This record gives sequence, C-alpha cells and structure tokens, in this order.
Amino acid sequence: MFVTGGGVPVRHPAQHRRMTPTRTPRLRAYLATTIRILRQLAGDHRSVAMIVAVPTLIITLMYFMFEGLPHRPGTPAPFNNACLIMLGVFPLIVMFLITSITMQRERVSGTLERILTTPLHRFDLLAAYGTAFSIAAAVQATLACVVAFWLLGFQTAGSPALVFLIAIVNAVLGVGLGLLCSAFARTEFQAVQFMPLVIAPQLLLCGIIVPRDLMPEWLQWISNALPASYALEALQQVGAHAEPTAIAVRDIAVVVGFAALALALAAATLRRRTP
Repeated sequence: MFVTGGGVPVRHPAQHRRMTPTRTPRLRAYLATTIRILRQLAGDHRSVAMIVAVPTLIITLMYFMFEGLPHRPGTPAPFNNACLIMLGVFPLIVMFLITSITMQRERVSGTLERILTTPLHRFDLLAAYGTAFSIAAAVQATLACVVAFWLLGFQTAGSPALVFLIAIVNAVLGVGLGLLCSAFARTEFQAVQFMPLVIAPQLLLCGIIVPRDLMPEWLQWISNALPASYALEALQQVGAHAEPTAIAVRDIAVVVGFAALALALAAATLRRRTP
C-alpha cells in the first residue's frame, strides 16, 4: 500500500499465514498419536504380557534349564551364551509381531485413514509408532536385563548398558520391519505370515545354530546382508570384551542403518486408503 509522501509496504495477512511454519500442528499430532498408541498398548493386556512378561519368563526358564550343566573352566557358562542370544532375539521377534499386527489393525479399522487426514504426515505417523514401540521395547529390555544381570547371575565382559542398547536397537529394527511388512498385508493373519519369510532366515543364518564362518560361502554372503547377523555379532563382542570394540560399534551402526532404511521404506509404501 502507498500513501502520499512515501510508500509503506504492508504484508498481506494471507501471505504471512502461508509463510508461518506448520511444524507446531505436526508436532502436536505426532505427540497425540504417540500417546494414543501407548494408551492402546497399555489397554491390551495380552500385548503387554508379550512385550514385558514373556521374555523375562522364558529367560528365567532357560536359567533353570542350564543350571548345573558342566562346562570347561575358563569358558562362559551355557546360560550366559543362551541368555545373550535371547536378549538380542526377543526384542526383534516380539516387536515385529506387535507392530505388524497393530498397524494392520489400524488400517482395517479405518483409523489409519482418519489419522492421515490430519496434519500428521506419513513419516510423522511412522515416527509416532516407532517412538511408542521403542518406549515399550525399552521397558521390555530394562526388565529383562535387570532380571538377567541382577537376579539370575548373567555376566558379560562388557558393560550391561551396551547389552541394553543393542536390545533397544534390535527392537527398533523389529518395529521398522513390522511397519514395512504391514504395508503388504491385507489381514492380521497375513501380517503374521511375514514372520517366517522375514525373521526366520535371519535367525537361521545369523550364527545361532551354525557359526557363520563354517557356512558355505554363498550362505555367508546372504548372512552378511541380514541385520540380525550384525546384532548377534555385536552382542558376542560385548560378551567377550571389556571395552567396546570397533566391530561392535560398526555392527550397532549397521543395525541402526537397517532400522532407518526399513522405516523410510515403510513411509514410502504406506497407503492412504485401504483397498
């Protein structure tokens, strides 16, 4: 606008509103979605039992199974080896199942479509799921590690904090893979069917049953492309070395990269409408 004696620039209110960042509504929607998912999980007692109680109970059962078994002096107790594997495997399996089933339930019920009509973007939605399930995984890992280290006598050469960190990273990986697989499922049963396809090969080839270096070369190449192999190797490094090794740091970074890639692919394949 111009007046006599000079010009006074006036910014149009509509232009000002368009230039205002929209981060605050998105942040509020993200936080609201995260809280809603946590409340929904808390109300599902079977899911709470699977996330929190079942891993701890199975680790306790394994303690009594391996108690008293002979082992050569100077070698880790059989329970130590088994518990180390379980602390890495359980978060991956449990969070994959819970996430894929819950996400498919949200899609079938129409909740997902309603959420995507809000200012919440697809990546924000998946970030909310990742945050909520990571919190649940932290509770699971905390309880399992406390019971294993302080009640069952589980020991590692490295810090228990590193075992806890790797368990959380594995859980986030399970969340990312669960979100990604749920995009290709039409029912909750189909979501569960992805587990033998996605999780079972990783457990078979990560070195739990047969050491990776004893496998045929072509199986070693496949094993090197699977994130569970690096997760187990990182745990083994923590179990054998008092200080964090370069291999352990590398393996944790690789698993984090796989988790981030799975979340990004899940965001890219998330459908706005349920077919």
